[in-house]
Amino acid sequence: MDLGLGGQVALVAAASRGLGKAAALALAREGARLAIVARSEQVRATADEIRKETGAEVLAIQGDLTKPADIERAVAEAIKTYGQIDILIANSGGPRPGEFLDLAPSDWEAAFQLTLMSAIRLCYAVIPHMLERGSGSIIASEAYLVKEPAGRLMLSNSLRLAVIGMMKTLANELGPKGIRVNTINPGWTWTDRVQHLMADRAQANATSADDEAKKITNTIPLGRMGTVEEYGKTIAWLASPAAAYIHGHALMFDGGIIKAAL
Repeated sequence: MDLGLGGQVALVAAASRGLGKAAALALAREGARLAIVARSEQVRATADEIRKETGAEVLAIQGDLTKPADIERAVAEAIKTYGQIDILIANSGGPRPGEFLDLAPSDWEAAFQLTLMSAIRLCYAVIPHMLERGSGSIIASEAYLVKEPAGRLMLSNSLRLAVIGMMKTLANELGPKGIRVNTINPGWTWTDRVQHLMADRAQANATSADDEAKKITNTIPLGRMGTVEEYGKTIAWLASPAAAYIHGHALMFDGGIIKAAL
């Protein structure tokens, strides 16, 4: 199936590894040109890897998503290089795990900047350009926690809901102007972040990381965690013209872990 991404430009945030890298790689495989942003120097190696595997054009931008100037610079570099941004993937790393009393107000401030304000600032930087072109696709990558809070993830449980509210409201505002807005809400998908969370839970529960992973997979109807490749393919489809009538949607990528009918 041709997703219609050939020649389109995608700006993917937090794309040096994990889910962000998977999204960038899948978009490149479908013919998109990329601008990938991440805080670490790893972003350059990731760009080289994607170029080598797919032959796609990839602009690597080192920038901290908690710093407004870095976001503005990343968007400006992408537009200067390609002349357009058709797709925005507003992604970020996860905030610190822990229960409420494990966390200090400073942890909330840091998570606020990373989880919510990075998405807001990316949208402020990209939306005016999309409005000029009269088209675009914006996806925020959040988590299944927006439907069902998970243990020891107080910050994610709380702040990701705010992003969902913003995205739903943007969908109402921007749909009539030709811009699609959606979220993808992955459940347990095996990444370095999940390995870290399993280690955190193992320490808190005096178990092992393998034991904690088994507890989770036992709750997933498909009987396993998702893969980054599956996530990448899903986000590429959602961002593409092949999903042209999907708008204002919070797509659950969770293997059925959320069992509510709606």
